[in-house]
Amino acid sequence: MIEKRDFYINGQWVAPATPNDCNVIDPSTEEVCAVISLGGQADTDAAVAAAKSAFGTWGFTPKAERLELIKTINEVYGKRAEDLAQAMSLEMGAPIDLARSSQVGAGSWHISNFIKAFENFEFDRMLGTHAPNDRILYEPIGVAALITPWNWPMNQVSLKVVAALAAGCTMVLKPSEVSPLSSIVWSEIMDEAGVPAGVYNMINGDGVGVGSQLTSHKDVDMVSFTGSTRAGIAISKAAADTLKRVSLELGGKGANIIFDDADDKAVVRGVRHMMQNTGQSCNAPSRMLVQRGVYDQAVEIARETAEKTSVDVASKEGRHIGPVVSELQWGKIQDLIQVGIDEGARLIAGGTGRPDGLNKGFFVKPTVFADVNNQMTIAREEIFGPVMAMIPFDTEEEAVEIANDTVYGLTNYVQTQDGARANRVARQMRSGMVEMNGTSRAAGSPFGGYKQSGNGREGGELGIEDFLEVKAVSGWSND
Repeated sequence: MIEKRDFYINGQWVAPATPNDCNVIDPSTEEVCAVISLGGQADTDAAVAAAKSAFGTWGFTPKAERLELIKTINEVYGKRAEDLAQAMSLEMGAPIDLARSSQVGAGSWHISNFIKAFENFEFDRMLGTHAPNDRILYEPIGVAALITPWNWPMNQVSLKVVAALAAGCTMVLKPSEVSPLSSIVWSEIMDEAGVPAGVYNMINGDGVGVGSQLTSHKDVDMVSFTGSTRAGIAISKAAADTLKRVSLELGGKGANIIFDDADDKAVVRGVRHMMQNTGQSCNAPSRMLVQRGVYDQAVEIARETAEKTSVDVASKEGRHIGPVVSELQWGKIQDLIQVGIDEGARLIAGGTGRPDGLNKGFFVKPTVFADVNNQMTIAREEIFGPVMAMIPFDTEEEAVEIANDTVYGLTNYVQTQDGARANRVARQMRSGMVEMNGTSRAAGSPFGGYKQSGNGREGGELGIEDFLEVKAVSGWSND
C-alpha cells in the first residue's frame, strides 16, 4: 500500500492541515492501491500565499535562468521515467508499454518543445518600424492555478507547469484525485531540479474542495483547467467574480471524415486511434464519417479491427488496451452503449459487459456502431471510452455539415488523396485542430478548441503566451 498524504508547498513536503484520506483505486483490480489526503481551505491558502510571495522574485528572473531550470527539469524527468510510467499504469490503467512510450513520452515531448520555443521567445518587442519608441512587453500574469485531469496526467501537467515557469508565473497544481501518484513523482522531480521555494506548489484535492477554492481565490490571477465541459462551465462562473483569466481545454466529439479515395489504411488507423488509451482522450476520432461508396467495406474493416483489439490488465506488457479509469466511468460507458442499441444503431463489435475472461476490473469491450445518424445520443455525447460511431455521407458538403453539427470543436480528421479537397475541408472545420491522412501535428503546434471544447492554446510559443499579459509602453528609451 502506497501512502502519500503530504502536499508540496513552499519547497517542502507538508502534512495537510486537517487529515482527509482518499483512496486511489487500481482500475485493473478494483482494489485500493494508495492513500492520499484531500486538501482543505487552509492548505489552499498556504499554497497560494507561497506562490504569491515567490512571484515578486520569480516573475522578474532573467529568461536564461528560467530556461536553464526547465532544461534541468527535463533531465530529471528522464531519470524518473520508469517511476512515472509505473505510477500512471497503476493509477489510471494505462498499459505499461503505453505508459512508458506515450504517457511518459508526452511529457518529455512537451518539455523539449517548450525549450525550443522558449529559446527564441521575445518578451520585449518593438511595436513596428512606424513607432520605434513603442514597446510591447510580455509579462507573467501572476499566480496560476493549474487543474489537470486523470486521462493523460504528464501530458497535461507538463503543458501547464512548464509553460507557466517559462512565462515567469508561480503556480499551484491540483492534479486529479483519481490519478495523483504521477503528479507526486512530478513534484519530486521539481524539487530535485531546484525549483525555488514557492514557485511551484502541489495540493491534492477534489473539484468541489480545492478546485473550487483555487478558482475563486482572490490571489489567483489565472486558472488553467483541463477536464469536462461541465466542470469548465462551473469554473468559468466561479472565476467571474474576480475576473481572473480562465484557459480551458475541455471535451470533444471528433469527426474522422473518410472520403472514397482515402488510403487503404484509413479505417484501420481511425479505429486504432479511437481505441488508444481505451478511448479516454478528448481528441479521440469518435465519429467516423464514411462516404457512401466505400461505407460497407469500411464497416467490415472497422469490425475486424475492433475485434482484433485485445484488452488486458495494465501491468501486463503488450499492445492491448487497459481498463477505463473508474467504476463511475465504466457505468457511464455501459449506459451509453445500451442507449446506442436502444436508439437503433447497428452494433457490429463489442457491446455491454466486460470482455471474456475479465470478470474484475473496469474493462470495456472495444465497441463499434454502424448506421448511426448524427442525432443519436452516441453521436452527440462524449463517451470517453472505446466506443466509435460510424455515419455514412454522400457529399463533401454533407460531411462538413455533420462534422460541425456538435457543441464541441476540438480535433477533426480528414482522409483523402485529393489535396485541394483536404485543404478545403480543413478550412471549413469548426475546430481548433485538423489532422489529415494520419499526419500528426508537428512539434510546438498549439492544442486547443472552439465552442464547448474550450479556449486558449497549450504547447509551444502560443502555450507560453497563454500565461502572459501584454503591456504597451510608449516613449521607450533606446539609449
